[in-house]
Amino acid sequence: MSTKEKVREKVSKKEVTSINNEIVVYNDDVNTFDHVIDTLIRVCQHTAEQAEQCSLIVHYNGKCTVKTGSYDKLKPQCTQLLEAGLSAEIV
Repeated sequence: MSTKEKVREKVSKKEVTSINNEIVVYNDDVNTFDHVIDTLIRVCQHTAEQAEQCSLIVHYNGKCTVKTGSYDKLKPQCTQLLEAGLSAEIV
């Protein structure tokens, strides 16, 4: 095995172990667009435009990935989304 192949193999293994989790927000008939947008800005640090786009995707597609990262970083954010009344989970 050449040096390049060994390096490529190490990179591939590292990529597999660093796969990110996602927070997915689901559509509901309870929350207003404004509440979803404000919550995404506050909890996920979205820009106003990004939060608005996510809220529209949730409305029309039924769900939207709003944040990616390690489980440990996403867990408190997902908890805050749930406490705000949004339907969300980490996948």
